[in-house]
Amino acid sequence: MAIGTRLDERLFQDAVTDADRGVASVVTSIAKAAIGIGEIVALGRLGGDLGNGCGRTNSDGDVQHVLDVMANDRLVDALRNAPVAVLASEELEDVVVLDPEAPLAVAIDPLDGSSNISTNVSIGTIFSIVWAHPQGVTRPVEAFLQTGSTQLAAGFVVYGPQTALVLSLGRGVQVFILDRTIGAFRLALDEVFVPVSAQEFAINISNQRYWAEPIRSYVNDCLQGAEGPRGKDFNMRWIASLVAEAYRILMRGGVFLYPADQRKNYQNGRLRLVYEANPIAFLMEQAGGAATDCVERILDIRPASLHQRTPLVFGSAEKVARIRRYHREPCGPSELSPLFGRRGLLRA
Repeated sequence: MAIGTRLDERLFQDAVTDADRGVASVVTSIAKAAIGIGEIVALGRLGGDLGNGCGRTNSDGDVQHVLDVMANDRLVDALRNAPVAVLASEELEDVVVLDPEAPLAVAIDPLDGSSNISTNVSIGTIFSIVWAHPQGVTRPVEAFLQTGSTQLAAGFVVYGPQTALVLSLGRGVQVFILDRTIGAFRLALDEVFVPVSAQEFAINISNQRYWAEPIRSYVNDCLQGAEGPRGKDFNMRWIASLVAEAYRILMRGGVFLYPADQRKNYQNGRLRLVYEANPIAFLMEQAGGAATDCVERILDIRPASLHQRTPLVFGSAEKVARIRRYHREPCGPSELSPLFGRRGLLRA
C-alpha cells in the first residue's frame, strides 16, 4: 500500500474475512477517539488543568487525572459502535459489557504517561484486541485472561510533536501519522523493524538501590562504557512514558527496563500485563524485537487477574536476550570481588 494511504482505506482494503472487518472497525473507532483526545492534549492549559487530580482513583488506587477520565470516556463511547462484546480499561475496576454477542474484546490504557500531562512530554493510548469468546470462557472478564500470543491486533497512539498511531494486525508493524489538514491518519511507515545496533538503554536509575543483582549488574556494565566488560559506550534514556519509550525504540533501537524491585507494591513489577505489556510485546515481536519479564516471554504469560502487574523488558532481541541471561546465569562470587569489581556476562 502506498505511503500516504488513509488508515481506514488501508484497514478495509486488506480485510478479507469477517474477523478482519471487525478488527478494522475497532481500530478505526479507536483512531477517531484518539484524534479527539489529541486535540485536547494539544490545547494544553488552554483546555484547563488536565493534569490535576479529579478526586478519583483507578483500578489500582492510583490518582486519576482529569485527562485520564476524559480519555477513558471518549474511548468507551467510541467502541460502543464497534463489534466489541466487552471492554477493559486501566481506569475501571471491572469490565464493561457493550454487546454480549459481538466477537471482540478490547483492553485499553486510555492515557499512558499521565504524570507527564502538565510537562508537555509525549503521552498516549495503548490498546489490545482479542477474541471475546474463546473456548472455555464463561465470564466476560475471562476474555482478558488469555496469553498475549492470542492477540489479534495491538497498537498505541503517541500524542507528541506528531500524533502517531503504531499498529500491528499480526503482519508486521505500520506507523500512521495524523494529517491535521484532513483530520485522518495516513500511512507513514509500512514496515518497521527494531534497529539492532543502538547503544541506548532506558531505566529509572534512581531506583538502583532497590534492584535485584542481575539488573544492577547489567546497568553497571553499561555505565562502565568502553572501559568495562561491554567494551563500548552507552547512552541512558528515561522519559517515564511507555508509549514514548516504545516509539523511540521502534525508530532507534535499544532496550527499555522496568524491573520488579524491593519497594512496596513493586515486587511484582509496576506495568499492567493485559493492557500495557501485552500490546507492547506484540508490537516489538512483530517488529523483530523481543519482550520479557526479565526471564519469561511476555506473550507466554497467562494473566491471573485483569489488572495484574508485571516486570517488563523490551527492545532489540539481542539486548533482551542478554538481560535474560543476567537473570538465568547470575555472576559467581569471584565476579563480585573488590579486586576485580563488578563484572557482567561477556558472552555475545
